[in-house]
Amino acid sequence: MQRGFRQVDVFGETPGTGNPVAVVLDAEGLDDDELRRFSVWTNLSECTFVLPPTDPGADYRVRIFNLSTELPFAGHPTLGTTRAWLDAGGVPSAPGTVVQQCPAGLIPVRVDGDRLAFASPPRTRSGPVAPELVRELVELLGIGPEQVVDAEWLDNGPGWVGLMLDSAETVLTLRPDVSAHPGRWYIGVIGPHPQGAEAAFELRAFFTDGSEPLREDPVTGSLNAAAAEWLLASGRADAPYLAAQGTAIGRRGRIRISREAEQVWVGGRADVIISGFVELC
Repeated sequence: MQRGFRQVDVFGETPGTGNPVAVVLDAEGLDDDELRRFSVWTNLSECTFVLPPTDPGADYRVRIFNLSTELPFAGHPTLGTTRAWLDAGGVPSAPGTVVQQCPAGLIPVRVDGDRLAFASPPRTRSGPVAPELVRELVELLGIGPEQVVDAEWLDNGPGWVGLMLDSAETVLTLRPDVSAHPGRWYIGVIGPHPQGAEAAFELRAFFTDGSEPLREDPVTGSLNAAAAEWLLASGRADAPYLAAQGTAIGRRGRIRISREAEQVWVGGRADVIISGFVELC
């Protein structure tokens, strides 16, 4: 049967410069194998499937897949799904705010024209990273230990482990190699830009499920959300600030971080690039 479909570019400075996500707007009746198979077929970093909410406080429910792996939460799919739902005629219960239901809970998403912003969910794992794991990450990334300023667990769903490096330049020159380090990796690296630059920080996100080659995610909402919590709490950043991601692979991701009271908000553009239907049983 035909199901509504959108492909949305998220966090791009302009349309087509961010991270695309595939969104199936009516996923009722599809089983887990069908969801995984379609997600893998899209060959995007994430694919989402919209369902009716089961929580009365939500406007819709979503299942998020990173190829064949289901995630409890992910950032750019959240903004992309919200934009797709609105583009298909969705009307939020509360004007100006869409509430998404996912395994991580209810996620408010603010709507401000072309820009959307989600409330960062709490991390499920935080704190320092074991020294032996840091040594493995240093070897994998091909850098010297003196270039690592700090390390922290940044897990709010995908399982990111974060490394603060000495500069944005170091981040941009990384050439990671996992050939000697097989396994499931979700690695986020962060480096400060010089004072006065357009963006305060440069981020890169590398992931693999173990049997596949290491991939780089163009722009990553979940990583930026958890990194913002860490940077703000440690005094390394003040909100609001602008982060850049995707530069090393030809994208121009721009992520706007703000904070109200203790709540971190992660925002950016979300533009529908492809609109139509897909054939799924």
